[in-house]
Amino acid sequence: MLLALPEAIGAVLALTPLPQSLAELESHVTIGLPREALQSCIGQVTPSPEEQRRLRQQIVPDAAERQGQERLSVRASQRLERLARVYATALAVWNDDESARAFLKAPHPMLEGRAPLDVALSELGARRVEMLLGRLYWGVAA
Repeated sequence: MLLALPEAIGAVLALTPLPQSLAELESHVTIGLPREALQSCIGQVTPSPEEQRRLRQQIVPDAAERQGQERLSVRASQRLERLARVYATALAVWNDDESARAFLKAPHPMLEGRAPLDVALSELGARRVEMLLGRLYWGVAA
């Protein structure tokens, strides 16, 4: 179950026009997200410049790719969409930027004491975080 609508994920990525379906969001990702989406997403996830640099390196690890191209590679776009999806889901649960950020940065016992933001950097990890957020949203013990 997806708690964050494609429009919300697109808003985190600053996409225009906003995707109205998962198919439209997927189209954006498969052609490569615009470079501006990287800064938009990372800037919303954390205000900390150090954390922004760390996330940028994890999403776009190749220094050559970080410069010059208008669009991110498909692989980097997939990583960025995953981060945007998790953040948009946290926003849907908490209805507040600061609370969503605090949740993503705090170690959680259901994630072996790891922070959801760190776990969510892989696809399976992102699914785990989304499941945890779903449990919180629906009031199931988390």
